[in-house]
Amino acid sequence: MSERRETIETRADAPAAGRRRWLYLLPVLAFGGLAIALAFGLGEDPSEVPSPLIDKPVPVFELPPVPDRTEGFSDADLKQGEVALVNVFASWCGPCRIEHPLLMRLSREGGVPIYGLNYKDRPEDAKQWLDEMGDPYRRTGSDLDGRVGIDWGVYGVPETFIVDGEGRIRFKHIGYLSLKVLDETIRPILEELTE
Repeated sequence: MSERRETIETRADAPAAGRRRWLYLLPVLAFGGLAIALAFGLGEDPSEVPSPLIDKPVPVFELPPVPDRTEGFSDADLKQGEVALVNVFASWCGPCRIEHPLLMRLSREGGVPIYGLNYKDRPEDAKQWLDEMGDPYRRTGSDLDGRVGIDWGVYGVPETFIVDGEGRIRFKHIGYLSLKVLDETIRPILEELTE
């Protein structure tokens, strides 16, 4: 009789033991899933965040000039029939200093106009920065409160946009421009849009 009781109890405990095994496996499975998700996410290029504004018209905006510059910057400047770069920068931005010599070089080459959107910066600091570092921009607007940057979908500085001759945003690069990004990504898009 006792053997039979043990068999009945063993059968009754079987589903509970199976559930306990799953409970032990659950954290392992969750960790494995998280590891796979992170592996795919970390393999992505953080400078290529999709923008909902690609192929859409630039936002309507009008910014005053940085001090000692006579012209501000507005959406009308980007609807003049020429492809342009819009560079979002600030004097307090370390990576902006890294990319600035490249912007100066592009400006000297004269292939495409570059417009500056000075983001959440004190106007006097922006003026001093451009005076010291050089001014590659055709026009620079002072976005003191960052509202225009928000409309452009700016995540941080620096960011660079390519705008076609009709005033549509065609490309967005997050982070500082490097020679590699310029040669392998920016220039081919500019060439395609200016043909």
